[in-house]
Amino acid sequence: MPEFHHRGRLYHNPVELALNQIGGKWKMPILWRLKDRVLRYGELRRTMPTCTHNMLARQLHELEEQGYITRQAFAEVPPRVEYTITHKGRRVVPIIDLLRELGLELQQEP
Repeated sequence: MPEFHHRGRLYHNPVELALNQIGGKWKMPILWRLKDRVLRYGELRRTMPTCTHNMLARQLHELEEQGYITRQAFAEVPPRVEYTITHKGRRVVPIIDLLRELGLELQQEP
């Protein structure tokens, strides 16, 4: 497959592009948690205790920038921010589910 550019970055194949957008340790877990409901930042943070504040904030920002989630801030005291999965993000959920099933199968191997 020929190389291609997407948003100013060179890719060698479409899998590389997809993994750049949804890969890594935290992006898929974030999308998985948002698949069924809207979550506030603090709720997400509590479900991912080993993810640092800076990392979670960065991953949320990247997912929002790429169109996988939306962020809604409310002008309240204390401030409230909610995250929702988008249609684009929902397209990733079946892939995450397949990877989850594979992981569960691999757990059972000796």
